[in-house]
Amino acid sequence: MIWPQRSLITHRELAGPGALEPHLWAKLQFLSEPLCARCGAAFEIAVEPGQVCAACIADPPAYERARAALVYGDVSRELVLGLKYQGRRDGLTLLGGWMAGAGKELLAEAELIVPVPLHYFRLVRRGFNQSGWLAAALAKSSGVRLSVDALKRVRATPIQGGLSATGRRRNVQGAFRVRGMAKRLVKGKRVLLVDDVLTTGATAEACTVALKRAGARCVDVITLARVAGPRSIAI
Repeated sequence: MIWPQRSLITHRELAGPGALEPHLWAKLQFLSEPLCARCGAAFEIAVEPGQVCAACIADPPAYERARAALVYGDVSRELVLGLKYQGRRDGLTLLGGWMAGAGKELLAEAELIVPVPLHYFRLVRRGFNQSGWLAAALAKSSGVRLSVDALKRVRATPIQGGLSATGRRRNVQGAFRVRGMAKRLVKGKRVLLVDDVLTTGATAEACTVALKRAGARCVDVITLARVAGPRSIAI
């Protein structure tokens, strides 16, 4: 049986190739150079390759580099929500391809791919971890080793939405830990951390700290989307 392609957002049957209607596709904002060499934020003016934004100069992130495929906007938000709450796995190859393109340098140097974990209770309620699905798609296309459970969320934190940048950092501080059986796998490795959205970077920072405490040599971050604008600085 052949199933027709349906839109990843409207669920309508599509007449031609592609996963979105043309008018929705046109509204997607793909991130491209010039970008901050550290956090991946887009520069508004042309700069030399390798330049770092003011936020990363003033307060360098714990992770080495971060990249994202899309600016988090109206259409990309629907893609994220469809994956996160509706379990739309039919778009994983496409979304993973976008992420692989955005973070090709990070992926080429990675030795281990690790997704941001959900707490056990939230995982049981939802039934899946969307970051784990994206990480698996990247591992499949690249051949880089995947460990879906290297990181553990040891504290059930409230949802980050609605919190300030400072509140987000406090919310996830100490919330992650590398599992004992995974420490040997992580030690000395260049780890690629995968999540769906980068907002303030608080979750990525907390996961990076946990991975480095377990001996990771370096941690890069790749997400499907990121909130536009420079990384916020805690004062």
